Amino acid sequence: MGNKFIEVQIKKLNEIAKVKVNKDLKGTWSEGSITYLNGMYDELEEVTKELNSGRQCYLEDELGDVLWDYLCMVQHLELEEKVLVSKVFDRVVKKYSERVITLEEGETWGDVKARQKIKLQSEFNETKRLKK
Repeated sequence: MGNKFIEVQIKKLNEIAKVKVNKDLKGTWSEGSITYLNGMYDELEEVTKELNSGRQCYLEDELGDVLWDYLCMVQHLELEEKVLVSKVFDRVVKKYSERVITLEEGETWGDVKARQKIKLQSEFNETKRLKK
C-alpha cells in the first residue's frame, strides 16, 4: 500500500473519530479524553498478547484499536481546549523528521532529542511568560 492510501485512510478515520467524539458529548458513558486514554492502555495489552500469537489479522485489528483510541483521545482533548489536533500532528511530523534526517547526517538520536527538549522548554517558558 502506498503512502497516499495511508494518508487517505487516516483522514477518514480521523473524521469518523470526530463524529464519535461529538456523539460522546451527548451520552453519559464517556468521561472525556481519559476514557480513550484508558482504552488505549487496554488495547496495548491486547496488542502485547497478539504480538507472538501468529494471528496477523488479530494483531492488525488490535493495532487499529490503538490508533482509534488515540485519535478519539486527541479529538476530546481539543474539545476540552487542552490541545489543537493540528498542532499535535505538526509537532510529531517535525520532531521525527528532524530526528531521522539527523541520523542520515551522522548525528545521534539522543543529540537531536536533547536539542529538541531544550527548544520545547524554551517554548513553554515563553508561553508562560506571555500569559503573565
